[in-house]
Amino acid sequence: MRETDRRQTPVERIVERDHDVNAGRGRPLSERARQSQRSVESYLKGGVRPRWMERVVDIDGEIADHRRRLARAHRALGEECAGDRLAFAERWAALARAWNFDEANTLIEQHNAWYPIERDLPLNPRTGDYVTVGGRSYRRTFLGEAWVLEQFPARLS
Repeated sequence: MRETDRRQTPVERIVERDHDVNAGRGRPLSERARQSQRSVESYLKGGVRPRWMERVVDIDGEIADHRRRLARAHRALGEECAGDRLAFAERWAALARAWNFDEANTLIEQHNAWYPIERDLPLNPRTGDYVTVGGRSYRRTFLGEAWVLEQFPARLS
C-alpha cells in the first residue's frame, strides 16, 4: 500500500482508481452541457414529466372514458326506445343531467387554475390575462349536461 493511500479516504481511493482506469476515454462535454445550470431543481425537472402534462393526459383519458360510456348508453337507450323520439329525448336529457363528471371537472378546475403558473406563461399587458397557447386559450371547458348533449344529441339517428 502506498503512503498516499493511507491518507486518502476510501471514496477518494475509488474515485482515483476509476479516474486512472478511464483516463483518456470519453469525449469532452459540449458547450451546452458546460453552460447549463447544475442544480437539484433542474435535475428533477429533467427527469419527470411536469405536473401540467400529467394532468392533461389524465383529463384527456377521463374525457375519452366518458365519451365511450356515453356512446354505449346512447346506443342502448336508442334500442330501448325503439323509434319513440320523444321518450328518447326526455330520457337522454335526464341521463345527461344526472351523469357524474366530478373527477374530470376537478382535474379541469386544477388545470385552469395552475396551468399558466406551471408553464410560466407570460401575461398580456393589454388584457391582464395569460397569453394564448398555440392561438387558443389554455382553459378547458367543464363537462356537464351541455357537453353531453353537444357530443350526443337527444335525437335518434
